[in-house]
Amino acid sequence: MPKSMPRAEFIALMAMVAATIALSIDAMLPALPQIGQDLTPGDLNNAQLVITTFVLGMGVGTLFAGPLSDTFGRKPVMLIGSGIYIVGALLASRAQTLEVMIAARVLQGLGASGPRVVTLAVVRDLYAGRGMAKVLSFIMIVFALVPAIAPLLGSIVINLSGWRAVFYGFVAFSVVTATWLALRLPETLSPENRRRLRIEDLASAAKEVFAHPVVRLSILVQALCFSMLFSMLASVQQIYDITFDRAENFPLWFGLVAVLAASSSILNAALVVRLGMMVLVRAMLSAQVLISGLMIVLGIGATAGVIAPGPFFAAFVVWQVSIFFQAGMTIGNLSAIAQEPMGHIAGMSASIISAMSTVGAVSLAIPVGLMFDGTPVPLSIAIFVEALAALWLMRLMMTAEARLAPTIPN
Repeated sequence: MPKSMPRAEFIALMAMVAATIALSIDAMLPALPQIGQDLTPGDLNNAQLVITTFVLGMGVGTLFAGPLSDTFGRKPVMLIGSGIYIVGALLASRAQTLEVMIAARVLQGLGASGPRVVTLAVVRDLYAGRGMAKVLSFIMIVFALVPAIAPLLGSIVINLSGWRAVFYGFVAFSVVTATWLALRLPETLSPENRRRLRIEDLASAAKEVFAHPVVRLSILVQALCFSMLFSMLASVQQIYDITFDRAENFPLWFGLVAVLAASSSILNAALVVRLGMMVLVRAMLSAQVLISGLMIVLGIGATAGVIAPGPFFAAFVVWQVSIFFQAGMTIGNLSAIAQEPMGHIAGMSASIISAMSTVGAVSLAIPVGLMFDGTPVPLSIAIFVEALAALWLMRLMMTAEARLAPTIPN
């Protein structure tokens, strides 16, 4: 632990940096209808690309942020990334076409990738194994709580000043966190542990990451877990609006769901040391297979008029809670599992793991979102299939981990 920063402050700062991602996604959700009307009136469904292209930029950027932080240190990369994020937000605030908006959001995502992926490397510099998973769980608590207020804050700003003003809020938030980071966080990567930025070194590190069976499988499971979350985020505003005619109360319902789901990180922090990371991930995926399968049945019944709108809406809210709850119980654990064998190349491994899982997730989430037909049925089918595939991969991962034991903790 850096001597000049208490552990509680360190966790708070890392959580705020990580919260930039959640804020950049969730505060935009209430703005999607207006953005669609202003920038893509011919096909309102395309407005959700504002969400997924940000994530795409973030995923691509992680390929570069980690290696750069291994060479130049953690803090410079995080601060430069914050600067790029601010520029992207300012450009998005001035966009007059959907194409310019998408380009600005990709740039904003590229900038966000610096703080996002290097945060994982900073935590790995200081912690390992289940201790790392516990710290990540505390960070995920804030990451999960931000969505509770982000849509409401976004809707307030939109009602007062229009959707473009939301981006100025992003700028202000990033300035605060970057200033805090610059003034208080010591550099966690000592000069003697830095790696030269050479192609052969990067290729060697990448080969090591992909050669490890547990890390490789963890990347695939992370991609599926992220895809379930991103698919829900891309479609959820439209479902509340078009399917259930509850657009006016969407920020309140979304906030309630986020608050309920935030308990997952607290529960994970309490259980992970006792039960192990893989056991918790597998249990959550098993539950998601059952819940999503039930949602498919309920969705078909509601479409046929067999199930009334009220009970179906209640079931959807419960399902939404389960998706967010699952994220808190799986993503931090999967990151810790993948990073544990890669401590000596933490920056590069964090980049590859984050980039591959995020880009893979977006590649799945974009078509799922565009399949929205006015009902949650396509979304529930997609998440059911992804949860089933992730559960199967977890079986393979646990088998691979058993073969490698005792070198990799469970």
